[in-house]
Amino acid sequence: MTAQRTYGGVSADERRAQRRSALLTAALEIIGTHGLGKLTVSGLCTAAGLNERYYYESFDSRDAVLTALIDSIAEELAATILTALRTAPDEPGAKAHAAIAAGIHLLTDDPRKAEVALIAGMATPELRARTNATVRAFARLVAAQGGDFYGVTDPTSDPLIDFRATYLVGGLVQTLTVWLQGDLTMSKEQLIEHTTEVFVLLGEDLARRFRA
Repeated sequence: MTAQRTYGGVSADERRAQRRSALLTAALEIIGTHGLGKLTVSGLCTAAGLNERYYYESFDSRDAVLTALIDSIAEELAATILTALRTAPDEPGAKAHAAIAAGIHLLTDDPRKAEVALIAGMATPELRARTNATVRAFARLVAAQGGDFYGVTDPTSDPLIDFRATYLVGGLVQTLTVWLQGDLTMSKEQLIEHTTEVFVLLGEDLARRFRA
């Protein structure tokens, strides 16, 4: 039984995880370079160097692949933002700038990730629902981190904080999408600076309300 579970020191579960990761890496390349319309089972498996039976080991549809890819990018984005927040100076503008710059750079330095997260993620009702859920998750992250910084108890339960955090994250997603499409004329650094100003402005105003 042991010989069936391991091969070359790698367990069956680890091999499945490696195959799934290879499929997601191939999906990122296909969608990010050629568009969602080019994502097929055969093309994906060829790009990943895997037999098609391994596709069905992890996924049952194209939407399932894209959902997993969106989730993977979201996890990477959250980790990157939290790292930036932990290492930034303890000042509102510095914290906001570090987090926003880290997030925008992650999505735009590798344009394939932006293509998946911001554009392909709106392709079907199911994917739009998943993208909206991701926006809400990041809004809760913004509310929690902002509340922690300003000393607000249980910020995620306050409707006003929830509204502003959702407004900020949703607005940034839409603005970034427009910018990527070339319809907003400014540099990446200007985009980061202007976004930081808006986040700090609304955050400081909210903090004053709670201190009053």
